[in-house]
Amino acid sequence: MKHPVRPLLSILLLIAVTATFSSRITVRRSTIFSPKPQLRIQSLPPPVFNSTLLKFAAIQLGEEDSKQEIEQLLQGNFSTQLKYRSFFTWWRRSNSDHREKGARTSTGSPENLKSSEFNQDWLDFRRNLHDWARNKMFQPDVMLDLVRLVKHRIDGHNGLFSSDKKYKSCAVVGNSGILLNSNYGELIDSHEVVIRLNNAWIRSYEHKVGSKISISFVNSNIFHLCSRSRECFCHPYGAEVPIIMYICQPIHFLDYTVCNSYYKAPLLITDSRFDVLCAQIVKYYSAKRFVEETGKPLEEWDSTHEGVMFHYSSGMQAIMLALGICDSVGVFGFGKSPSARHHYHSSQKAELTLHDYEAEYAFYHDLVENPQAIPFISDKFRFPPVVIYQ
Repeated sequence: MKHPVRPLLSILLLIAVTATFSSRITVRRSTIFSPKPQLRIQSLPPPVFNSTLLKFAAIQLGEEDSKQEIEQLLQGNFSTQLKYRSFFTWWRRSNSDHREKGARTSTGSPENLKSSEFNQDWLDFRRNLHDWARNKMFQPDVMLDLVRLVKHRIDGHNGLFSSDKKYKSCAVVGNSGILLNSNYGELIDSHEVVIRLNNAWIRSYEHKVGSKISISFVNSNIFHLCSRSRECFCHPYGAEVPIIMYICQPIHFLDYTVCNSYYKAPLLITDSRFDVLCAQIVKYYSAKRFVEETGKPLEEWDSTHEGVMFHYSSGMQAIMLALGICDSVGVFGFGKSPSARHHYHSSQKAELTLHDYEAEYAFYHDLVENPQAIPFISDKFRFPPVVIYQ
């Protein structure tokens, strides 16, 4: 009776060994033939913007009033406001004076002004204002057009072949008093292109701010004052320096028309789509800062930042311009300290309340550290490296 048990145990043992061996083969085979995990470069996730802030920043206060003002100007209705009548009177007198001055300079005898000349200037004024106003919309891809809109025009003036290649390096020189604490003049002038702001004084400050001037970037309030001054008239840095101006008031197209009729270098108006983009970016940063620091609702932002009068600074838009036309950007003279003047070339200490400089500093920080965090700009645009010198 003992013999039959042994074959049974042997059979069971054989089955167990076979099952174990088979399972090992299965595991090995699954390991050998399973696909290897692919190595992937993890890209940063796209930023998540606050939709409420985006909508809020897209609302430009005073836009309806601006449209009505433009319509009045296009119709030639100067009688409704005193400032228009005084502007128009100055324009005719200035137009006449400077045409005669230009005629004497070129021919030695005064030119007889004809009504047709003034009518042509009037037509130019209306056409330029109309085109600018019609183009005023949000279009994030405008950053991709800046080479064509700006660099091509300047290259043509300088006798260069226009190409889509950007400038190798650009310095944007602000006017902050902190520039007096350093000697960046030589470094600034080493850039291929130097952009200066609002007719800032250079003489006697060369070792601090440099002397090279490639582009003069001004707001139209500054340009208006310059155009009425015989010493500055239309070209504060000389008639060969290109000027890029953004429009603060539609009436300032009169200044542009007077100066552009005989200005040698390009006198360019910033594309109104570019203006809208800059306005929305700065308002977003300002509103974000307001909510985070005060805890107050967005509805109270207007009263804190002058509502309709709120505007980005000239420096902010000049930096935006450099981002679009330069392969690398150096920023100088942006920032403040308790002991520094507001502007290095003046005694002004107070800041303009219609700007939110702290919000713009936050924007500059993101330019350097995290450009993806900047809203409204097209995903097609590639930010150049930016260095801020303090």
